[in-house]
Amino acid sequence: MNTTIDKVAWIHLEHGKILSTRSHGKDVYYLPGGKREPGETDLDTLIREINEELAVTIIPATAAHLGTFHAPAHGHPNGVTVQMSCYTADHHGTPTPSSEIDEVVWLTYTDRARVSPVDQLIFDHLHQTGRLH
Repeated sequence: MNTTIDKVAWIHLEHGKILSTRSHGKDVYYLPGGKREPGETDLDTLIREINEELAVTIIPATAAHLGTFHAPAHGHPNGVTVQMSCYTADHHGTPTPSSEIDEVVWLTYTDRARVSPVDQLIFDHLHQTGRLH
């Protein structure tokens, strides 16, 4: 049986680097964001997850869809995929590890091997479009 995990991620780029996070006990980095709750829109999920994980407030009017990416889900059995809807957005506050987040880092394309499979696709896209160095 194939299962899809529906997630929304925040793409926050500065000076050719991307903001990424590592959860407690994990060995790879993930773009900030998370799973949609029942009845939530992409924007609802983005605002809630980023506030929970990084203690910053997304400015809804600035959110823009960057793309939706599909890949095998890291750490899950074969047949489990992740669908990641990615958004850029301005924010208020300074990203700070919160909730299950242990570390907040700025990564470049050379860090591609340190992120989850779906994030690798996103890194490729951002690198090919000249946004991630």
